[in-house]
Amino acid sequence: MKAVELRTLSIEELKKRLAEEQESLANLRFQLSTSQLESPIKVRSVRRDIARLQTLIHQKEADAAKNAAAGTTKDSGSKEVKPS
Repeated sequence: MKAVELRTLSIEELKKRLAEEQESLANLRFQLSTSQLESPIKVRSVRRDIARLQTLIHQKEADAAKNAAAGTTKDSGSKEVKPS
């Protein structure tokens, strides 16, 4: 999963994919503990995907909060008063 592909998704879709990856990580850890996992490298790649998803979610939420804050200051109708 590439970050370029993930940037096109909405926050809700990213959160859904994050939940799926976390479930996948739990399954992989269970398989690892029972010695049924063929490649332990899969655990590392899923952990990195989870970190990538969390980073993108935080970035998008911060951008949304910043845009919402910028929108409220413009709509408040307050004008700067210059001292004379």
